[in-house]
Formats: sequence, structure tokens, C-alpha cells
Amino acid sequence: MIMILSAMATGAGALPVLLIRRVSHRKMDSILAYTAGVMMAASTYGLIPASLKLTNVTVLCIGVLGGALILNLLEYLLPHVDMDHTRKSPVLPHQSLMLVAAMTLHNIPEGLSVGASLASQVEHLGMVVAFSMGLQNAPEGFLVALFLLHQNVSRRTALFMAVLTGGIECVSSFIGFYVVHISLFLVPYGLAFAAGAMLFIVYKELIPETHGHGYERLATFSFLLGLLSMIGIVEWFR
Repeated sequence: MIMILSAMATGAGALPVLLIRRVSHRKMDSILAYTAGVMMAASTYGLIPASLKLTNVTVLCIGVLGGALILNLLEYLLPHVDMDHTRKSPVLPHQSLMLVAAMTLHNIPEGLSVGASLASQVEHLGMVVAFSMGLQNAPEGFLVALFLLHQNVSRRTALFMAVLTGGIECVSSFIGFYVVHISLFLVPYGLAFAAGAMLFIVYKELIPETHGHGYERLATFSFLLGLLSMIGIVEWFR
């Protein structure tokens, strides 16, 4: 049930697109920065320490760099998707499919990490990782659906695609949960891999996106709020 709720937070976060028509740069930058803070804390305060509890720095480095390199490779294999919510694209189907494919591939290691951490039997680790992923999945789902909406995709289709990416994470969570009983040594790699992938997105995509519209100070404090919120939640679980 925890794995399902964590993954489905992506679809839940996309629900507001059924009601809204447009989001200003100011609000979008705040949301992106807050999400970046959540992902930063989830990676550095949740996933990385959890990985170190189970293994050593060498494994951590391999996993983190592996996650970042895979996301970097995706940028070469998949055309870059501009997250500017004001742009109308004449290549709607291709752009939309590329975004969904990228988010789906991004969610697979996250789901594996949630399932593996829940099965690892490390105290509170499963709850912390699942909640961390769920909290960052909600704004992620909103941003995916909002991007699709402003690429002339219907509201229902945008919501369905956001739910679909969450569904893939749910499936990978169950795979990670059952695989860990056979290959326990993969758990720290999976946690570190997810951390590397999230950190790559934070520094390569989210932070730069929030510093181009004149709301850098607001974005900075939104980032800190997201960071502290996630740390507070992790501490509450402990």
C-alpha cells in the first residue's frame, strides 16, 4: 500500500490541471524551486545516508555517478524538452511522447529504490524513502501535466499521462521489493542511483529554470523551504 501511495502521488499532483488554465512564471518558478529543495533533501538527507548505512563510499559513488550518467545519456538520446509553459509546439505528439518517456525512465530507479528500501528491513528506511519520493512526485506530476496542457494536449490526456508515469514507478517498486529478497546487495546501489538521478535533475534542469524570469530571490527561498520541509519530514519519521 505504501508503494502504491508513493507512486500515485504523481497522478494526485496532476489533478489541479483539470481546473487551471495558466500558471505565471512567478508561481512556476516557486513550484520548481520548492520541488528542487525537496529532491535535494531527499537525496542528500534520505537516500545517500540510507545507502551509506548499508555499504561504503565506493558503492555510493558508483551509484550516484551511475544515476547522473544515465540521466545525462537520456539527454543525448531524447530531444531536450523545454519546460517553458508559455510555448506552443507544432510538434505536439513527438514532444509529448519524449517527455513521458523521459519521466517514465526517471521514475523506474525511484520505484526500485522505494521497493528495495521497504524490503531492506532497515529501521524506518522504507517509510522515509517512500514518503520522500511521494512528496517530490506530486509537484513532478503537476509540472508534467502542466507542460502537456500547454502543448495543446487535452486536460484528461495530460492527467492520464501523469498517472501513467506514476504507474510505471509503482510497478518498479514491486519489482524492487521482491528482487531484494534475492539480491540484497543491490539495495544501496539502487538508493544511490536514485539520488544521483535526482541531483542531476535538480542542478541541470530545475535550478536553472527558476533563474531566468526575474524571480531568483523568491525561487531561492522556495528552494530552502522545500529543503527544510523534507528534512523536517525525515526527522519526524525517525
